[in-house]
Amino acid sequence: MQTIETYLQELKAALKGSDAATVQDALSDAEEHLRSAVGGLRETHPEMTEAQAVEQAVGHYGTPAETAAAYGEIERRTAPAREAGPQSRSALRRFFGVYDDPTAWGSLMYMLISLVTGILFFTWVVTGLSVSLSLSIFIFGLPLALLFLLSVRGLALLEGRLVEALLGERMPRRPLFTDRSMKWLERLKILVTDRHTWLAMLYMVIQMALGIVYFTLVVTFFSVSLSFMAIPLMQSILVGGGISWNDVHFTLPVWGFPVVILIGFLLWTVFMHLGRGIGRLHGRYAKAMLVTE
Repeated sequence: MQTIETYLQELKAALKGSDAATVQDALSDAEEHLRSAVGGLRETHPEMTEAQAVEQAVGHYGTPAETAAAYGEIERRTAPAREAGPQSRSALRRFFGVYDDPTAWGSLMYMLISLVTGILFFTWVVTGLSVSLSLSIFIFGLPLALLFLLSVRGLALLEGRLVEALLGERMPRRPLFTDRSMKWLERLKILVTDRHTWLAMLYMVIQMALGIVYFTLVVTFFSVSLSFMAIPLMQSILVGGGISWNDVHFTLPVWGFPVVILIGFLLWTVFMHLGRGIGRLHGRYAKAMLVTE
């Protein structure tokens, strides 16, 4: 007799070798569809056994092999964009070609906004945990804990969408399935015992520290690069035609103007490569923390 659980196991086996985020989406979609279909069939046909309802629902949804093939085709068509441009270009074109790479700009954008998201995530997790634990001795504290854990799942999904959009790493597009027919105490127990919930909270706590580091790197490199490129302009408008530092007056010769501008431009280009590398590493880290096996 085939059950929903055995169908999900067969589907997971059929998806072996696929992206972990794809597997999570496929399992979540299949479980939600089958449980909804089985519940509807048994409600409209009370004489139907659960096994018969599952068999009919699977017949409409498709075998595990068919479902796995369909998701594989979807992935081939909607895979996130990777590094742009041919790899056979010269070293110089690859170096400056970073400005034509959307993932590099996406990584910089993510590094900037990660400070805001990191602070929000950290504040939400710390506040939610402290309130949930302190009120757990009261009956109304348990529903609050359930809502908090569900919100963590939702924030993890939102972060995954940001990671995929800006860093190009495939992340889940569907929330983890939760049976709404279950009693709230049972749902709370499942959320508490689920490793994914705690990994998501750990990710959100660490994200604040990473956000500070990422934001500091972007602002520092941008400021230093811009300072080099602005030296000719600043020297031209400052009184005395030079730059003073600790009572020492520096005057850059005119022939040095292109040099400092080039240094600033090269420094920012190097950081663009560094930022792209950081984005790739963070994407893999986010997938390891936010995607279930």
